Amino acid sequence: MRIISGRSGGRKLHTPKQSKGRVSLIRPTSDRAREALFNIIGAQVQGARVLDLFAGTGALGLEALSRGAEQVVFVDDSPLACALIAENCRLCQEEKKSLILRRNLRKSPAFLKKMISAAPFDLIFMDPPYGQGFIGNLLFFFGKEAALLSGHGLLIVEEVHDADLPEASQGLVLQDCRIYGQTGFWFYQKA
Repeated sequence: MRIISGRSGGRKLHTPKQSKGRVSLIRPTSDRAREALFNIIGAQVQGARVLDLFAGTGALGLEALSRGAEQVVFVDDSPLACALIAENCRLCQEEKKSLILRRNLRKSPAFLKKMISAAPFDLIFMDPPYGQGFIGNLLFFFGKEAALLSGHGLLIVEEVHDADLPEASQGLVLQDCRIYGQTGFWFYQKA
């Protein structure tokens, strides 16, 4: 896995080590899907404040930083994921523009309300474990807490390609959906 483009383009990222008979709970977004995603959002990354939820290796947020994002807040509840994100931030020399939070988004995302004092987020990446049912509650939360997403911002959900996600949720409206192999991206904006 590598950074596709920008300042850190081509840099290989650390990924979870697979041990015999054990499967990692971290599922990094493939290079191909990540490249397609960033081709879609294009210039919207420049100067953006980004929230990377269920961040795993940090690849989505680090790709955004490499392409000119101003700041990324990485959130994951796994100690392994947080350690990988920290390693990858150091590798890409992006520690100053990165904040890593170990929080359980399954319990409550309410801690995020404190994060809007600086500014709302322009891009929110949400990449939970596929098929676990977290997305509905999180979409409802972000629709209700509208101040977390800037007026022109995008909330992008990554889920298995055949997931059934809502057209709208509490002030968020689905704008587009793109499928790349087994991966799907759903793009939401404020209504």
